[in-house]
Formats: sequence, structure tokens, C-alpha cells
Amino acid sequence: MEMQERIALKAQDLFLKYGIRSISMDEIASQLGISKKTIYQYYADKDDLVMTVIDAMLADNEGECFNTHKLSENPVHEIFVALNMMQDLLKVMNPTIVYDLQKYHPAAYKKLSDHQNKFLYRLIVENLEEGKKQQLYRPEMDIDMIARFRLVSVFMMFNPDFTSSLRKHTLVAIMEEITIHFLYGITTSKGQKLIQKYLNR
Repeated sequence: MEMQERIALKAQDLFLKYGIRSISMDEIASQLGISKKTIYQYYADKDDLVMTVIDAMLADNEGECFNTHKLSENPVHEIFVALNMMQDLLKVMNPTIVYDLQKYHPAAYKKLSDHQNKFLYRLIVENLEEGKKQQLYRPEMDIDMIARFRLVSVFMMFNPDFTSSLRKHTLVAIMEEITIHFLYGITTSKGQKLIQKYLNR
């Protein structure tokens, strides 16, 4: 593995565990057993490194989302598969990472927002449209409104004002509760039978 990639992977690991603001270039260098000067041979500054990490994470997320779609039996199942993927991430992800991006790395945060509002929005819309076709979701549902609501509810997990009042619950448990609530709100009786099926697995 090349040094540039090693630096980015170590930075990603540390950012996910501890948040972005709390991890300095000195800490990354120390963890790798190299000098800070070596990092600056590959990355102009911390902003540059953060952007590289976010680009890689978003690319990984796109690949995981496409795999989720392929592995799904139907639109309800797709949401359960996506839930498992998100829960795996939340187990290792410090929720402050989104706040740190917004406050200290606006260019990288804009990339995340664009990914959320374009790529993820489109995936949710496609899921809702297919669910309607299969009569799993309510036919009168406003797809644009519900897709945007779903995005907000998922990213609410990274809002400290929201999570600080729910400290007795893990992020994994909160995500599951929010997702089940969402599914029961959009499904028909046919779709709700599938919810029970996947909950019982």
C-alpha cells in the first residue's frame, strides 16, 4: 500500500472514531510512525486530507447502496438491508463527524450535502416508486415529500441537539426505531406483513 493511501486510511479510521476536530495532523503522523512533514508531502493541509477521506467514504457508500439494491428481495427488504448497513457504520462512527465537517470543513460538508440531496434522494425516490408499483407502499403518498423527510430523519442522527437527549439509547437502537416508524407510516397492509417477516428474521 502506498504511503498516500496509508495516510488517508488512518485518517479515516481516526476521524470515524473520534471526530475530525479532535484529530490533528500530529496525531495521524504519530499513529503511522511517520513525521508530520511526510503527510504534507502528499496533502497540502488538513482540509485537503479531510476532502480525500470524504470522497473515499462517499464512493464507498455509493457502492454499498448499489449492492444493497442488488441483494434486496423487494423495496421493504431494501430498507432493512440499508438499515443493517447504516447500523454497522454507526457502531464505529462518532456522530460529531458531520458537525465537525459543517463547522470546520465547509467544502467537504458541501460534498456530503450534495451526496445526500442528489444520490441518496434519488435512491429513496426509486425505492418509494417501486414500492408503490408493488402495492407495498400507500398509493396516495407524496414521494418527494416522504423522500426528503426520510433524508432529514436519517441525518438527524448526527445532530447533537437531538441525540444528547437520548443518551440512554445507542445510535444503532435509535436508527432502528426511526426506520421501523418510517416503514409503518408508508406501507400498506401487504407491506406491513413484510415488515413483520423481516423483524422476525
